[in-house]
Order: sequence, then structure tokens, then C-alpha cells
Amino acid sequence: MHYENKISIKSWAEEDRPREKLSSQGRRALTDAELIAILIGSGSRTESAVELSKRMLHHYDNDLNNLSKASISELSRFKGIGEAKAISIIAALEIGRRRNDTEAKVLDEIKGSKDAYNILKRFLVDLNHEEFWILLLNRGGKVIAKELISKGGLAGTVADPKIIFNIALQHSAASIMLAHNHPSGQLKPSQLDIDLTKKIANAGRMLDINVLDHLIVTNEGFYSFADEGII
Repeated sequence: MHYENKISIKSWAEEDRPREKLSSQGRRALTDAELIAILIGSGSRTESAVELSKRMLHHYDNDLNNLSKASISELSRFKGIGEAKAISIIAALEIGRRRNDTEAKVLDEIKGSKDAYNILKRFLVDLNHEEFWILLLNRGGKVIAKELISKGGLAGTVADPKIIFNIALQHSAASIMLAHNHPSGQLKPSQLDIDLTKKIANAGRMLDINVLDHLIVTNEGFYSFADEGII
């Protein structure tokens, strides 16, 4: 038995193009039905993918939480929804649920160089090559992301300021912290480290993104540019 309870079709030509709408107007411009239509891909000869999605949502009182509880067999009762499309809908709603779980986690807060070191040391110790990482912070001083910028050899790695600040702008970061490791175990910065840090800090000032610190990490500990008054 198929759930028919058909909703009137309005302007198929526009409503059957949710992919283009997302591309041109952004994800938040789409309705729930349009987002589900992207998942199922196509409707039938008698209704568009968006209208099929509207019909499904209408059956579940336009409540995504109710829809997320539906089984494969229940969703497959809708004309135009086979097992593969039902699985895609269930998988997408489960990803959304897990994202909510992740967002509920308390963000790490940075109050000093030791906090940053404790967050990054697991990525930077016991390596036989150099890596350059950044921490991205919000205005409250909490870490919103950690990003690997580059990998190098034993002697060094390259950190491009354009890449660093492009990532910072994508995350709407208020400030950043830099970090890289010295496989040699040498904690003191090289002149190249100092010059690069000053270059990135100057670029940050132009973009109103504060570069709070630069850590050099070894297996034995860390060196903080901010603690030493270099930045």
C-alpha cells in the first residue's frame, strides 16, 4: 500500500531544481522538503522530487524527528521511494543526529600556552618530520577547530599565510595559535621561525585576526613565543 495523500503541485520547473538553489543561494535557503529532494534525487512521472518530499513530510506532521524514526519499510511505502532512497534519507537524518551530539560537547578553552600545548601535543610528538598546525578560536577563547597546514621533512616545513588566514576566515575565527614541532628536540626557535611568526602576526593584524602565540613542540616539552615576549 502506498501513501498517496497528494499535496497540490506548484511550479515544478522551479521546485525540481533544489541543487541549483543550494548552489546559488546557500544551504540555509532550502526548505526541509528541498533538502530531502536532493537526497532522493528524482520523483516520478506524476510528481517532482520536491513534491514527493513534501508528501512524506506531511505524513509525519512536517516533523523531521518523526521522519527520523521511520523504518526502511515504512518509507518504502511512499510511491517513488525504494529501498535505496529510504536508506539515503535514514542515513542523512542519522548524520544530523550525530552532529547534534558532537555540537553538545564542551569546547576546549585556551587560557595560556600550556592549554594549547595539551591540545596539540598528541599530534606533534613522536614525529620524525615537521608539521605545522593552527588552533582556531572564537571570541570567547574557545577552540572551534584544529587544522594541519603543512608537512615537511626533518629540517623544516612551509606555512603559507594565505592558506592559514583563508582557513581562519572560513571558520570565522577571532584569533589563532600557531604550532609546529622540531623532530631534532631543539626547543629554541630558528631565525626562520621568528621571521615567519612575525610575518603571520602582521598579516593577522591587517585582517583583525589576532595571532596569540606560536608553539614549538618537542618530545620533551614546548617553547611559547608569547611567553618569551617574541609575539
